[in-house]
Order: sequence, then structure tokens, then C-alpha cells
Amino acid sequence: MVEVFKTNVKKKKQARLIVLLLERQFPGLRANFDLEDCDRILRVQGEGICCKSIEGEMNVFGYACEHFPG
Repeated sequence: MVEVFKTNVKKKKQARLIVLLLERQFPGLRANFDLEDCDRILRVQGEGICCKSIEGEMNVFGYACEHFPG
């Protein structure tokens, strides 16, 4: 399962740190960013992804994050 989120992350350094934090917070999930996309896409892959939890963690980190329903 892959879930896609629109974010306001702009820098690769920020994205790398967020990926590390998300993967630590949610073991078993893999995350990556597409900062070239106009929506600064965050993709999260794994089983049992709770989109609200991902959005909440991103907000705690200080970033906007909105799930793209599939």
C-alpha cells in the first residue's frame, strides 16, 4: 500500500530528516519525497498506514501535510 501526501517541505535536507523521523516513529513504513513535484509529494509505503497519524506527525514537525485520497 502506498499513500501520497501534499506537503510544504522545500529542502532536501529537511526531507531527509523527516524521512528518518517518520521511519523511526512508524517502524515498517518507508517514506520518500518528490520535491520536484509542485505539491512537494511525500510517499509512504507499508501495511496499515494511518494517514491521520502521518499528517499529525508532519504537523508536529512544523510542516503542512494533506493526504491525497486514492
